[in-house]
Amino acid sequence: MGYFYRNNIHPLTECRRREETLKTYAASSRVKLIIQSGYDIQAFIRDIAFREANRCTICYHLRLTSTAQVAHKGKFDAFGTTLLYSRFQNHEKVRATGEAVAKAVGVPFLYHDFRIGWKEGVTRSKEMKMYRQPYCGCIYSETERYLKKAGKT
Repeated sequence: MGYFYRNNIHPLTECRRREETLKTYAASSRVKLIIQSGYDIQAFIRDIAFREANRCTICYHLRLTSTAQVAHKGKFDAFGTTLLYSRFQNHEKVRATGEAVAKAVGVPFLYHDFRIGWKEGVTRSKEMKMYRQPYCGCIYSETERYLKKAGKT
């Protein structure tokens, strides 16, 4: 079972592109999906504003809390996150946040370091002609990515 959390992804066109890629993959892999309803980028920005230095930690908490709540409501055995696959995320913060959220919500956090399969996953996704996201998702990471690409800080 997969869950697509969308409130942190900017712009909406990027969110839709990622969602469509996930839906296509899920259909071909027979993975069932729960797609977060709505799109509340304003709430995400309000949660981050003036705390940009901690934005990733806040985002981890928002995403994992939403996921855990879905898992609790659906009576799932545990919850996890694709953040554990990324070489670009703070793995220990993701793990600590997942474990804290698990205690608060009452659903175990399934921890596994999926980064071992990162290179193979990139190769496979390219073979499948999947859309590959060029940045984490939030407006802040989008800005950093494009400024870095342009050689600016």
